[in-house]
Amino acid sequence: MTSIHAITPADFDEWFALWNGYLTFYESDVAEEISRTTFRRITEDQELHGALVRDDEGRAIGLVHWLTHAATWSPAGYCYLEDLFVVPDVRGGGTGRALISHVQDWARAHGSSKVYWLTQEGNTTARRLYDSVATHTGYTHYEIDL
Repeated sequence: MTSIHAITPADFDEWFALWNGYLTFYESDVAEEISRTTFRRITEDQELHGALVRDDEGRAIGLVHWLTHAATWSPAGYCYLEDLFVVPDVRGGGTGRALISHVQDWARAHGSSKVYWLTQEGNTTARRLYDSVATHTGYTHYEIDL
């Protein structure tokens, strides 16, 4: 049975390994200083939230990060699930679903009116899961780097 817990300062090494796996999957690179700042914000600031999932042996096998923000279409805020990663050797076994459910429960308990996230169009494995737990809205994502 897996267990999910809030990320703590003691989790850094395991979190960092998972985080780097996530970045590699998305063919991205983030400076170590930014990664350390992200971890600090997750564990200290309460602005970002995060959880790790562990397998029966206590090995960290996945992570999720989320944040909340005000919304113009709802009196309650929204919860944005920003990062979700499960190690390849356990994908398809319910870990990603459990992490999404964890964020959903947290968001409901903290008054959010919805949970939403983005993924790459070609992330077909994850999209099969997402299509089973959420509604694809049909929106296309745009951004401007500053």
